[in-house]
Amino acid sequence: MKITKIECHVLLDPEYDPAATSSAQDDLVVEVHTDEGIVGIGETDLNPWIARECIEAPGTHTMDQGLGSMLIGENPLEIEKLWWKAYQATAMTGRRGALINALGAIDMALWDIAGKAADKPVWQLLGEKSRDHLGAYASLQPEVGSFDAYITSMVKWAHSAKEMGFRAAKLETTFSGPYANMGIREDDKKMTEVIRAVRNAVGPDFTLMVDVQYAFDSVDRAIKTINTWQEFDLFFVETPLWVDDLEGLSKLVAATPIKIASGEWLSTRYEFSDLIKYGNVGVVQPDIGRVGGLSEAHNVCNMAKANNKIVVPHLWKTGISVAAAAHLATVTPHMPFFEFLPPALCESRLRKELVVDEVTMVDGKVTIPQRSGLGIELNRDALEMFKDAARKIRA
Repeated sequence: MKITKIECHVLLDPEYDPAATSSAQDDLVVEVHTDEGIVGIGETDLNPWIARECIEAPGTHTMDQGLGSMLIGENPLEIEKLWWKAYQATAMTGRRGALINALGAIDMALWDIAGKAADKPVWQLLGEKSRDHLGAYASLQPEVGSFDAYITSMVKWAHSAKEMGFRAAKLETTFSGPYANMGIREDDKKMTEVIRAVRNAVGPDFTLMVDVQYAFDSVDRAIKTINTWQEFDLFFVETPLWVDDLEGLSKLVAATPIKIASGEWLSTRYEFSDLIKYGNVGVVQPDIGRVGGLSEAHNVCNMAKANNKIVVPHLWKTGISVAAAAHLATVTPHMPFFEFLPPALCESRLRKELVVDEVTMVDGKVTIPQRSGLGIELNRDALEMFKDAARKIRA
């Protein structure tokens, strides 16, 4: 089998809001075509126009090639070999960041091809099944313009998540820092108000996590605020400090009993090695596309296990990434949850409409994928609509 074409689809929600702190409004979907008619699907989470250029740009010498052209003619089943070929041949532009993120979409598509070719779900190619059902949490981030509307929406969404069968949810409570949601600016006590309101609403037997999206500008401020949250029995607090502040993360971990989570923006196992060694966080959060694909996410999971860390992957895209995370979770016993964006509890039309997938949840548990490959299909009409919306911004 040989790769014949790598097709990039830049997608945009036609109702996108540039003031929103949400990358769920756009997407880069990759289709890898083969000479045997098998097509693999993948996606990644970064600016989709930049991701497309990382794949389609020509190369002019051996150290800085374009991802797409260098993989044409290769055997898509030699996934590890192709990952290393791409990593080494794009070293000057790549090694970390956008190019690795784009490689992640291709790698995801290659695993989809491998599963389809073997007529097996991808998890069977990754390893042994570690459980009969998967744990998922609802990720809740209302996109409204005032604090009062935010807390009202958050409580309503948490209620809805519980009624849908979720046993866990993550609250995005970001009212300061570079990514204050929809421009809402409030002091740290307002975060506490949101957490208290939701905890009171869902009761003590519901797992809560909190994402503050790099809101704290100092370790001392983070320690002071997070330690007031002990009464809420949080599973973890996500990204409290800037991604590069590994020393600060280590100090925070030592100063609070609440688990600290980070890693959503990291690419390759090498950045996660530093996070684990120097940041000492309790929960590592690879984003499957950004980290370099299912191959590299699996490597990070193995590294986490060796260091007694929990894995809870980041996920903020479509059913493609949801499916990839479900396959990874199936073979990762130290992954108690993965991030799940139920279409009914998110604003993104991409999440609601792009993909037909088999990932379903019953009583808070996600079923083990059974279809070959990633087990997903693209809604072609929706794909064209989202492509057209993106072309109106930039062809």
